[in-house]
Amino acid sequence: MPYIKPDHREEIDPQLNELLGVVHGEDPGLVNYLITKIVDYCIDTSNYRGVNTAIGILECAKLEFYRRIAAPYEDVKMFENGDVY
Repeated sequence: MPYIKPDHREEIDPQLNELLGVVHGEDPGLVNYLITKIVDYCIDTSNYRGVNTAIGILECAKLEFYRRIAAPYEDVKMFENGDVY
């Protein structure tokens, strides 16, 4: 989960904010590149354990994004346009 202690955020956020300042617009290829480079740097994917760890990290990030961002958006659209079920 992305919920790290504040002291870790203080250590990471300045460099992350600098990097994010370079990213302009919604370029899916650029975002994919950044994610790929981070995972490749942080996880040894030369063995099954590393591959499994990388996939787990990405899957959990995806699920948390869906839970916090996509699901509430879908709830609003269901209310606006009517339920399907």
